[in-house]
Amino acid sequence: MTGLLTQLREFLAGRRAALKKEYERVLPFGDYVSDRWEKAEALGFGKGASIYDSSHVFGNVNVGAGTWVGPFTILDGSGGLEIGSNCSISAGVQIYSHDTVDWAVSGGKEPYRYAATSVGDNCYIGPNTVVAAGVTIGSGSVIGANSLVLQDIPAGSRAYGSPAKIAHSTENSIEKS
Repeated sequence: MTGLLTQLREFLAGRRAALKKEYERVLPFGDYVSDRWEKAEALGFGKGASIYDSSHVFGNVNVGAGTWVGPFTILDGSGGLEIGSNCSISAGVQIYSHDTVDWAVSGGKEPYRYAATSVGDNCYIGPNTVVAAGVTIGSGSVIGANSLVLQDIPAGSRAYGSPAKIAHSTENSIEKS
């Protein structure tokens, strides 16, 4: 066991040095031994999609071609989750398709709530954003960092905040506050 541990440490030191030199980055161990594109392919994601080793995927999650899913994300497809093509799902994003609120406040008497959640094509979801169950984010939308998305976001919108509010929507061509 000591020999294997030594080999793993040497491997990690070598990979860290190489990535630091070439890309100016250092990653968690799992990202040195896994392939983001291979993981996405194994999950049935679209061609050219990628997902970090540190990401959690539960239930029925469908992701389109060319979508990048960043590190430390949660994709909860227990109620169904669709993410379109060419999206950027930033680090720390959590997208849910179920919640346990009613179950918890009823002392376990009420069931979990499941609701399909979707993100359209060509969307950017900023770091540490949480998207609640049942929300639809329309194609071409941008969700700002640290947002809490509790309602549908129309296509072409820019939304941010906690809770997220639409700042601009090309669907209606009007400014909102």
